[in-house]
Amino acid sequence: MTKLIIVLMGAMVLTGCSTFNRQWETALAETHPTDDITGAWEGRWLSDKNGHTGRLRAVVRKSGPEEYDAHFHAVFWKIFRAAYHVPLQVDEDNGLFVLSGKEDLGFFSGGTYTYQGEATPTRFFSTYKSKYDHGTFEMERPESAGVEN
Repeated sequence: MTKLIIVLMGAMVLTGCSTFNRQWETALAETHPTDDITGAWEGRWLSDKNGHTGRLRAVVRKSGPEEYDAHFHAVFWKIFRAAYHVPLQVDEDNGLFVLSGKEDLGFFSGGTYTYQGEATPTRFFSTYKSKYDHGTFEMERPESAGVEN
């Protein structure tokens, strides 16, 4: 039974990552307005609790008037990968997007995470907090991402 659970969990993580990779490639090929935060992002996450860090990518899509969906893909310990969605509430004021979100990533991923941050069309910064960890996300637009003027 334990082996079955491990296989099923692995399949869920891999499926999430392959979905993310398709969305990432699509987002890189699209052009995005220079006055919005939709599209592809890349950078790193950093745990303030233990100093661990890793690659972080995201695809951000608008889902409502003040709502965005952020699909994150994180690498940790250089070999483990996780992909997950976070709904973000966003208030925009003169090109500054103040964001907040909350998502339960499940028991094995640390439970509920909260996010607070701000972004411009070229820079994304957020803090994250959970029961077991807290830190930051820092991202910029990938060089290969298209923008329209």
